[in-house]
Amino acid sequence: MSEATTDDARRAGRVRSMLAGSAGNLVEWYDWYVYSAFSLYFAPIFFPSGDRTSELLAAAAVFAVGFVMRPLGAWLMGVYADRHGRKAGLTLSVTLMCAGSMIIACAPGHRAVGVAAPVILVAARLVQGLSVGGEYGASATYLAEIASRGHRGFWSSLQYVTLIAGQLVALSVLLVLQLLLEPAALASWGWRVPFAVGGVLSVGVFWLRRGLLETSSFETVRSEGRTRRSSAVRLVREHPREAAIVVGLTAGGTLAFYAYTTYMQKFLVVTSGFDKTTATRITAAALFVFMLLQPVVGALSDRVGRRPIMIGFGVLGTLLTVPIMTRLASARDPYVAFALAVAALAIVSGYTAINAVVKAELFPAEIRTLGVALPYAVANTVFGGTAEYVALWFKSRGVEQGFYWYVTAAVAVSLVVYARMRDTRDHSRITGD
Repeated sequence: MSEATTDDARRAGRVRSMLAGSAGNLVEWYDWYVYSAFSLYFAPIFFPSGDRTSELLAAAAVFAVGFVMRPLGAWLMGVYADRHGRKAGLTLSVTLMCAGSMIIACAPGHRAVGVAAPVILVAARLVQGLSVGGEYGASATYLAEIASRGHRGFWSSLQYVTLIAGQLVALSVLLVLQLLLEPAALASWGWRVPFAVGGVLSVGVFWLRRGLLETSSFETVRSEGRTRRSSAVRLVREHPREAAIVVGLTAGGTLAFYAYTTYMQKFLVVTSGFDKTTATRITAAALFVFMLLQPVVGALSDRVGRRPIMIGFGVLGTLLTVPIMTRLASARDPYVAFALAVAALAIVSGYTAINAVVKAELFPAEIRTLGVALPYAVANTVFGGTAEYVALWFKSRGVEQGFYWYVTAAVAVSLVVYARMRDTRDHSRITGD
């Protein structure tokens, strides 16, 4: 076989692995976000109180609790993927996600088992939190390492393409069920269907991921006997600046992301006053546009650098969050609400499309998965996981605009980090693997 033919085969194998890894990422995030998409329906099943805001607040608290396990999952599976391979980490994460989805699909309600019902729900979300905590780091590292240098931003953006697609599929399933089932049926048992579907799809992803190519970066680490170097102690001791950068650049981006994605559907119902079906359609349409923006922004970062893109998000997010959210709260026309949601998500794309590759480019290969996953998971738990709860808390206190300013402040803090850090495109640690 000629050298050109070998190179073509290797390139084709890389593309297949990137697409296969991304497909698995889609199912993982579908499983994670189905909870948020359907909480409007199952919240009364597990937290019956008669007050919609209180029920949603309780469901949002469980959503936040799931994030508590993400740092633990990031630590355990980050070390696992650094020591046993990116493919092994991705396969383990989807196994745990499958288990959590099936538990929720079969979980009894409060009427059947009393307080045990929310306990079972919390346990399932803890398992899923462990899974997704490891999924982010393994997926980000895998895509960044297996992509070619000149297109790393573009291919790494697939992580958020599939992450958003997971949300979009969750909302699409909701729309289909809203069309096929009466509201009473959807509220009593129909909400279980998407969790069961997610569990079945996860089994398929398990087999898909077993066929992935391993990255050359990890193969180099393994051949040189450096696979035992990944640990949380080593990360803090040898890479404190890089870990701090990951926390800082994540804080504002992840809060804005969750405010405009998972919380948006509820915001359109409880604040703007749209019915559930209309709110779901607006959110789904905006997410579709958001998804299409990711590879565009990722490719742009390959040309102009990562830092200018993130600074653009920081500046626009700081200046426009309050005006957009304030106008959205008073929107009564679905087309106006859609336009505002798209504007907000277009701004957030400056973070979402490239944050994974930026983090991967900060660390050496032997500790890269853990370095990407653990600091991110900490920031994501504190800011992203609590976004819905904080928003609903402000609303329950009658000062909903406080949440708008909270998002603004977090984005402003991240802007300082973006302005002070080096451009990882030009100083990538992956290049030296």
